[in-house]
Amino acid sequence: TIIMKHIRSYDKVFLTGCDNTTEWMLLWFLKNFHEHNKKIPIIIGDFGLTFEMKTRLEHQDYQLIDMAAYKHLKGWFKKPQVMLECPSEQTVWIDTDCEVLGNIEGIFNLLVDDKLNMVQDLPWTARTQETWHNSGVVGFKGKPEILRAWAHKVNMYQTDGDQEVLHSMFDNDINRLQYINSLPNIFNWLRIQLIDNQDNVHKKVMHWTGHKGKLKIQEKIRNG
Repeated sequence: TIIMKHIRSYDKVFLTGCDNTTEWMLLWFLKNFHEHNKKIPIIIGDFGLTFEMKTRLEHQDYQLIDMAAYKHLKGWFKKPQVMLECPSEQTVWIDTDCEVLGNIEGIFNLLVDDKLNMVQDLPWTARTQETWHNSGVVGFKGKPEILRAWAHKVNMYQTDGDQEVLHSMFDNDINRLQYINSLPNIFNWLRIQLIDNQDNVHKKVMHWTGHKGKLKIQEKIRNG
């Protein structure tokens, strides 16, 4: 475990993270987040931010978790590890390509002990005929064993993505239910759901996944 300078511990925090290739989304993400969420702080995992971005965040009093010791892990593969490093009793991770549309602090009331709390990936579940969960939003209490196992496996296998590594750890749905608690879809509405004509006016997080999602975010940043 890395000793973090000046990082205090928290009861509840949101957590995100990025490197220099994805930090272009970070200020947009934070603006949306703070517009709707005032009470619970957000911590940022430094997966390899530019010096300029780090300085800017530190000036704005954000707590950063330095992940430099995990250079062997590329980009998103640092996610499970930073979740373990996060100094909080209850944590909710959110990807930076998620557009926060409302107050999401109520998500902490839905977290179940000893599990990863995630939204089912309905498009992928439908397409593969297997139950998938999306790792864009992940909540947990303490540091559950499944989180440690996920971080360990990602350390060994950097395959398609952190979500794929987690999925590969379950043999069947009964096995999965033991370790994953399904959160309401409104906390992680996926871009593909819009393509599948599924929408909800009450959604609190819109997850702009994939290359097309990033183009949509670029457009939103340009249009302010």
